[in-house]
Amino acid sequence: MFVGSLLATYGWYIVFSCILLYVVFQKLSTRLRALRQRQLDRAAAAVEPDVVVKRQEALAAARLKMQEELNAQVEKHKEKLRQLEEEKRRQKIEMWDSMQEGKSYKGNAKKPQEEDNSGTSSVIPKRKSDRKPLRGGGYNPLSGEGGGTCSWRPGRRGPSSGGS
Repeated sequence: MFVGSLLATYGWYIVFSCILLYVVFQKLSTRLRALRQRQLDRAAAAVEPDVVVKRQEALAAARLKMQEELNAQVEKHKEKLRQLEEEKRRQKIEMWDSMQEGKSYKGNAKKPQEEDNSGTSSVIPKRKSDRKPLRGGGYNPLSGEGGGTCSWRPGRRGPSSGGS
């Protein structure tokens, strides 16, 4: 009788605690296995110093290769920055010369950029003529005409205001 009333009162708690203990036990056992495996690997590595030396040499070689790649990227970036600075300096000189001659410098400043884009880049500029306007040309949001379902005007009472 006592066991039946105990199970009736605390049965679900007992079931959930058993499940929880099972899950915790499984997790701990996998971690213990991994820890034991690491200890065995360390012991084996300590026994074979040649393996440790080879790993360290491979790691150093990989680091050296990555550093060389990084240095090459830095040099490319520096060269690109030098070219951009030279191009800006040349454009400023052209702009100054055209201003001294009394000519417009806007057209001259755009020509080298267009030449650079056509020669070095394969990006096609977007044409704006294909785009349609979102609203008609005569739309004015302040006029109250030409769009939307809202027809509220200042001074008029709406249907919900309960006018006369």
